[in-house]
Amino acid sequence: MHIDSSSRIRDEHYNGDSRSFADLIRELRDESTRLFRQEVALAKVEVTEKASKAGRNVGYLAVGGMVAYAGGVILLLAGVVGLYVGLVALGMSHATAGWLAPLAVGLVVAGIGYSMIQKALATLKHESLTPERTVETLQENKNWIKEKVS
Repeated sequence: MHIDSSSRIRDEHYNGDSRSFADLIRELRDESTRLFRQEVALAKVEVTEKASKAGRNVGYLAVGGMVAYAGGVILLLAGVVGLYVGLVALGMSHATAGWLAPLAVGLVVAGIGYSMIQKALATLKHESLTPERTVETLQENKNWIKEKVS
């Protein structure tokens, strides 16, 4: 049996891999396409997760606003009367106590509501909708493809 020296050198060079260059390019294309589709699927999942988290925080923002509003109404009803009675007992006129009591209670309740809204907005600002894991793996895939091609 005669072994052609060029085929032996070729076989040694490719470690016994008998695939042609065209086969390797097709395989690279197919793997790249599959990898791209998987990355798109990962991006969809990641964006869905982030949108869900943002939606939840928007819900907290809305509930915080409603609680602040309800609290303001209740505190105004009870606090205004209590403060009015206290101011009158300290010697303030009924007319002055009548506008000062609701103003003081309203400012306190509005401050609480404002702080809740600011907390929710700060939380939302720190949330990113960018799919970081997908971007990272796409960069890794790009580097892998560069390695395989060179």
